[in-house]
Amino acid sequence: MEKSWLELENKTVLVTGGASGIGKAVAQEFLNVGANVIVCDLNPNQPEFEMNGHSGKMTYSVMNVTDKESIIATVQKAKEKFGSIDVLVNNAGINIPSLLIDDKQEGSKYELNDDIYEKVMNINVKGVYLCSQIAGREMVKQGHGVIINMSSECGLEGSEGQGVYAASKNAVNSFTRSWAKELGKKGVRVVGVAPGIMEATGLRTLAYEEALSYTRGISVEDLRAGYTKSSTTPIGRDGKLTEVANTVCFLASERAGYIHGVTVNVAGGKTRG
Repeated sequence: MEKSWLELENKTVLVTGGASGIGKAVAQEFLNVGANVIVCDLNPNQPEFEMNGHSGKMTYSVMNVTDKESIIATVQKAKEKFGSIDVLVNNAGINIPSLLIDDKQEGSKYELNDDIYEKVMNINVKGVYLCSQIAGREMVKQGHGVIINMSSECGLEGSEGQGVYAASKNAVNSFTRSWAKELGKKGVRVVGVAPGIMEATGLRTLAYEEALSYTRGISVEDLRAGYTKSSTTPIGRDGKLTEVANTVCFLASERAGYIHGVTVNVAGGKTRG
């Protein structure tokens, strides 16, 4: 079979949080270019992917990114089925909008507390460290690999009502820079991707929008109108999931072989949260 420009055919890719949203789009694009993908997610129900004669093979693994043994089992499954792990995409994440101080109501559910903090940091930070350490160990042994950390535009700039989420994503940015210095000499590249406002998916729930609009003192309608304002995003529209997926696949390929230790902003020119 003639190889595509990215030459990712038969590469083994592990995508966390791959059952929906950006993760699913990333997994689908890797399949489209002939890579073999281990789709990992807490969801016990395997999602459907489009497969054709040029698609790679797909394996679904129910995995918890905060559980070391769960990750080890998935990595072992990947090695047994495909022989190696060439790319890890740390996509699993969670966002719970909250204010540091809500002076409008006592005991507000929209004020940051230990439960919100620990849940966001466990998934968004600890999960990235655990998956990178366990899959990265295999990459170091084989002398090659790529770790791609999914950050966020607000991790670069901060965001009103999303302080703990932004902090967790900036931690991911620091992981990317630091691990690049550690692992580059061992043949492993580490890069980040920071999406901005994306098209609606099942993850953009009414409850999420109500929480975020509350923390910003605006209506849900005003929040939604801001998704496509050029004053918010200079390109004047929200992003397509496929645009993030295409970027991830490029960064995973040897075409991006000298891109290392940086986080690429895929946000239509948006530079302020």
